Amino acid sequence: MRAGRLMGDLRRAVALARAHGAGELVRRIGGRLGRRLGWHGYGAWVRRFDRPPAPRAIEPGASAAVGGPCVSLLLPDATDPTRLAVTLDALRAQSWPHWELRAAVPGTALPDRRAALAAMLRDEPRASLVEGGFSDRSWAAAAAACLAATPGDLVAVIGEGDRLAPDALACTVQALTEHPNAVLAFTDEDLLAGGRLRPLRRVAPWFKPDWNPALMLGCDAVGRLAVIRRTAVEQAGSFRPGFDGAEEYDLVLRCAQFAPPGALRHVAWPLYHRRAGTRHPGGWRSADGAAAARRAVSAHLAATGVAAEVAPAPWGQRVVPPLPRPAPRVSILVPTTACPRVAAACFDTLLRRTRYDPFEVLVLVSAAHAAMPERAAFLDRLAADPRVRVLRGPDEPFNYAAVNNRGAEVAAGTVLCLLNDDTEAIGEDWLAALVGRVMQPGVGAAGAMLHYPDGTIQHAGVVLGLGGIAGHTGHREPGASPGPFGRFVLDRDVSAVTAACMAIRAQAFRAVGGFDAALPLAYNDVDLCLRLRGAGWRIVWTPAAALVHHESASLGRHDVAHAERWATDVRLMRERWGDALERDPFHNPNLSLARPDAPAFPPRTGRPRPAETPR
Repeated sequence: MRAGRLMGDLRRAVALARAHGAGELVRRIGGRLGRRLGWHGYGAWVRRFDRPPAPRAIEPGASAAVGGPCVSLLLPDATDPTRLAVTLDALRAQSWPHWELRAAVPGTALPDRRAALAAMLRDEPRASLVEGGFSDRSWAAAAAACLAATPGDLVAVIGEGDRLAPDALACTVQALTEHPNAVLAFTDEDLLAGGRLRPLRRVAPWFKPDWNPALMLGCDAVGRLAVIRRTAVEQAGSFRPGFDGAEEYDLVLRCAQFAPPGALRHVAWPLYHRRAGTRHPGGWRSADGAAAARRAVSAHLAATGVAAEVAPAPWGQRVVPPLPRPAPRVSILVPTTACPRVAAACFDTLLRRTRYDPFEVLVLVSAAHAAMPERAAFLDRLAADPRVRVLRGPDEPFNYAAVNNRGAEVAAGTVLCLLNDDTEAIGEDWLAALVGRVMQPGVGAAGAMLHYPDGTIQHAGVVLGLGGIAGHTGHREPGASPGPFGRFVLDRDVSAVTAACMAIRAQAFRAVGGFDAALPLAYNDVDLCLRLRGAGWRIVWTPAAALVHHESASLGRHDVAHAERWATDVRLMRERWGDALERDPFHNPNLSLARPDAPAFPPRTGRPRPAETPR
């Protein structure tokens, strides 16, 4: 029995290597081994991979005059001497010596508390208190006063009791100096749990994506540590009142308005450690903070000329862009075998339960399938609707890419909607939600939330490298799950979306040459999205468009020829895109490509190593 099981495992391993490459085989074996050995917890990840360089002896009083930009660290709410000492110790251990700390004391602080705070900073010439009678609700005024009290070239806000990794400032300064046009550099972060009788532990890592415009409108996707050029802060108008609880978020959004492409840099390593009990990364602690975040987003949209509603959502807010007036015509392309058992529900939701106008449906079917009596009658019933055109194609092996290209050639719409015939829309506004996103400036394609019939998630965006070439994030997660840091409930920029339901500007589709017919079966949608991104278009995924997907129901089970064609498509994708498949900008390199919500063992990037500190 053991020999038979071993042979079965061997055959599966060979098939996996042929289809996805030896690298994917090694990755999956490593993933299973890691789970058995308990490698996949964050604590184990920290112990194995997060080894900061040894702290350097820094002379007290080192300043920007010695060389290199000075970082002005603002702490607008200093209230606890013990916590302030923890943060100050972390700053003194920085390998980058050119920093200054300004800590504001609220006006309600008692005299003995003020004296204790001042004593804490007395022996550090780079740190001082700022007093101005600030009320507990004037965080923005306190932050602005801290900023005015220090002339540093770079600015960052930190929290009392939070800790910075010893190379946190060095890594962010290097990210900015290496890119002269950059205005902001932000890091990953985690939380510190324990204390008193228990040792501190780093938990709840927030491995962030690179700058993500759509996600940033849904939540504060930057968090801490965020180091910003002082010139950008001043151009944006510094900290402003009226956004209590979301002041840093508001400032970053305003800085982003003036930022050229590539100016918002991400240092993909957890270099900031928040004290447990503070605002959890990515969320808002109070209803007032959530309301302030919505006001900040509304102000940002108004300043950038985008008219959109901002509504509450889990983990943040949802931007609901209005449709252009008049609404653009949409051509819905549906490749099908015209089997009523499979396709009837799809066309029913299209024609009876889709609240959008105007649209046309192009039914893309082979002549052989169209000639079958039952299917011919089904097509005749569809064609009786004036919005439907039945396009009969040649009898040849199924090539998804070529079929859709033929449909796009005759489509009249400004927007194309690629749709599988085994999908069913859940609500009436799915198409309007997709069109609203794809017609936003700079967006070339938009994808939908797809569920399996049992309600679990099938697709919440595509991650490059996941499972080999690319895979669906959220796969088989509970349908009601918000996902890590709201990943499944907020709009996000992604590298690709599935063509099972994708809206795409017709102009962009044709400009990049449409689908590549050399990829007849697998990953043609990923290839299309990568070419769109290469041409400067963004790809956005939204949960506001939700459908049920009976995956591959129309094609049936895979046979040997199907598997061989699939393997050929995989090889072509590896040859064409190579290293790009290993570095999805919207999937942190410290996250696994086997389990996208788990740390990568090992990470696909090493700990940042800053250059020699100027002395």
